Amino acid sequence: MHCFRLLFTFVALCATVFCHEGSGLIHQGETGSGGSVEGRRIKAALVSVLDRGAGEMYPSAVTAVKRRQDLYQLMETMRNHEDQFNRKYNYDWVIFSYEPLNETRRSMIDSVASGNVHFAVIPEEQATAPEWIDQQKATDARNEMKKKHVIYGDSVNFRDQSRFEAGFMWRHPVMDQYTYYWRVDHRDKLLCDVNYDVFKFMQDNHKQYGFMMSLYEYFETIPTLWQSTKHFINENPQYLAQDSLADFLSDDGGQTYSKVSTYGPHIASLDFWRSEAYTKYFDHLDHVGGFYYERWDRKPIQTIATSLFLNKDRVHFFDDIGVYSLPFQQCPRDQDFRRKNRCICNPEDDFTWKGYSTVSDYYKAKGIEDQIPDGVVY
Repeated sequence: MHCFRLLFTFVALCATVFCHEGSGLIHQGETGSGGSVEGRRIKAALVSVLDRGAGEMYPSAVTAVKRRQDLYQLMETMRNHEDQFNRKYNYDWVIFSYEPLNETRRSMIDSVASGNVHFAVIPEEQATAPEWIDQQKATDARNEMKKKHVIYGDSVNFRDQSRFEAGFMWRHPVMDQYTYYWRVDHRDKLLCDVNYDVFKFMQDNHKQYGFMMSLYEYFETIPTLWQSTKHFINENPQYLAQDSLADFLSDDGGQTYSKVSTYGPHIASLDFWRSEAYTKYFDHLDHVGGFYYERWDRKPIQTIATSLFLNKDRVHFFDDIGVYSLPFQQCPRDQDFRRKNRCICNPEDDFTWKGYSTVSDYYKAKGIEDQIPDGVVY
């Protein structure tokens, strides 16, 4: 049956390619890369099916939020992720924006993707502070952070986007068709080839959250986040996982928060964000108001949630993905690996085991301290 599906898919794609070529839809010079965008996608899909086998597509996408002035940075990041990963798999892209993009910008973004591109506008009520926020209190908080030189401390846009990504991106109807996504920032860069299907890895190994960097969050931005979390847990203890990564978050049995936070891109199960545990946790935090009265970010919130509500074997650290996420980078240290995967990073600049990184805390909580490199202080 599998062979029949593969043969059927092969014949269908071949017929589609020939029909497009015969009708003049694929021709040299239209895009500067030997064919139309649609023609390149059909041919790439044919190669992808032959590589993977029919029936093995995973309902997944790479996502990014387009800020108002970052079109070319976004395209550069997309092109990089296509070259290093997605040209082999042709997964969709989902591009969120605060206002509809005109046809010229959509076409420019679409031209660098091997898979389909879906454009989604962030609803107004999800892009601004909710009605229960005291605007004067929020303004006073931003002014105080500005005096203290807290990074993004006076930014409203940062708060709006953090709230959207923490609690609404995965609820957007465009995401209903997917079960996994890879979240990238418009400035992220892959530093090595990714020569395996990360979405297949996540699904086959029952992983629900994967990250590539971890560090300490600025305490000045989240002074009451842990207090609010404990309040939620006290009222909803049923959501705690039996074999969680709680020790990753706290060194004293949960009395205080060690401020650890995953950082940069992540690959996650949308089913987890859609779960009752996470949905209620986010809604609780949203009504507390810390996104605006402090400067709560998506990253520590999602780190706390995955560490408390998932068993530790559902969380994965991608130590084999070389990536730059401003201002840090992860660079695999094994020389043979770097050569095989065409890495362009200096392992001396690898952030993974440096003092401000918290990956060693994750290894300890996971019970794999023996995998921490010699000489790393933890």
